[in-house]
Amino acid sequence: MNATELLNFKNWVVVGDVTNESKYAAKILKKLKSRGFNVEGVHPKGEGIYKTLKEVPYKIDVIDLCINPISGIKFIEEAKTLNIKYILIQPGAESRPILDYCKENDIVAIEGCALIALG
Repeated sequence: MNATELLNFKNWVVVGDVTNESKYAAKILKKLKSRGFNVEGVHPKGEGIYKTLKEVPYKIDVIDLCINPISGIKFIEEAKTLNIKYILIQPGAESRPILDYCKENDIVAIEGCALIALG
């Protein structure tokens, strides 16, 4: 599976600084919304957005991980408890602990860029 194949799923969250227009997380969120995806932003310190995955009011198919790996692993662990099976890991958000955790817990982790996959 690759990043483009994840676009077959419609329920996404972007984990990262989605309120800062200069950040990739915000650009990814905006692009997914413009393409008709059901998508929300999640960030532990965000104002006016969800702080955890469990707060999102729909079944999440794919997480777009666009946050530093130290914070990111916590979201991956939460994803497991919610039975979320697909993670798109943006460049800079990856780490060996995240990749190992995904492999050990049957979570499909794809390293790639949503903006490139969206074209």
